Order: sequence, then structure tokens, then C-alpha cells
Amino acid sequence: MPHAAPNPDDSTADADADAAQRLAEAVRDAMWQHDSASQALGLCIQSIAPGRAVVQMVVRADMLNGHQTCHGGIIATLADSCFAFACNSRNALTVAAGFSIDLLAPARLGDLLTAVGTELHQAGRTGVYDVDVRNQRGQRIAAFRGRSHALHGRQVLAVPD
Repeated sequence: MPHAAPNPDDSTADADADAAQRLAEAVRDAMWQHDSASQALGLCIQSIAPGRAVVQMVVRADMLNGHQTCHGGIIATLADSCFAFACNSRNALTVAAGFSIDLLAPARLGDLLTAVGTELHQAGRTGVYDVDVRNQRGQRIAAFRGRSHALHGRQVLAVPD
């Protein structure tokens, strides 16, 4: 069977993807250093990639409301933090322009919640991201949609030209 000649564009694409991944990781690290809210909640960034983030949190006793379920604001904060890491991952300093969240099932003490944030659309300075929050059993806890706005010409990290 004949072999195709190597495509020089493949190595360029691989190098670009590697550089984008390294940048996403550096942005994650820089943001994390100053993210007191996420740290205080015990969030853990499981993975980062351009336009994507996975963040986990264990529901603690101090996160429970009067019904002994996780407070909806805490779940929203988990999703919002995941959104922030995903939408800043390309190093454009990006803030939330708004979001909505649907709380679909209760989270309980000891639950491990995993938020998976995915870029749906990004053009110019605006983007749309979905964050799916599930517990350790795979049950969907919340559905979050965030709208992002990149600040003109600002970066999370100063990157030399």
C-alpha cells in the first residue's frame, strides 16, 4: 500500500495547537493566582484548552442552604468560574456580559460536582459558552449559558511579539 508524503502543514498545525494549549495553561495559572473566590470554594481546575475548561468542587457543609442542599448561588459560582477559565483561555482579557443558569437537580453534601465549559461561538469581542454541571453519578445538576465580552486590546498575560 503506498504511503502518502508527509504534509508540512500538519506539523505547523500541530505546533500551533501546542502553542495554543501552552498559552491556555499559562493563562489558567495566572488567573488562578488571583482568584480568591474559586480558591475559597475549593475549586480544582481539572483541565484547560482553548475555549474549554473542566472544573470540580466537592459540596461542603458550609455550602448547604436551609433545605440541606447546595445553595444555588454556589453552583452558579462553580459554573461561572468554569466559564471564566474557558473564555479567557486564548489570552484575551474577557469578562462576563451576562449569564443564565437553570438548576435542574439538587446537589448534596459530599457530592463531587464537575463543570464542563465549552465555547459555542466566539467572534470579535463576544462569545457564548455553555457549562454543564453534573454530580459524580453523571446526573445533570445545572445548565449554564454565559455571554462573554473581551476588553479591547487587553490580555491576561503579556506575551512578547
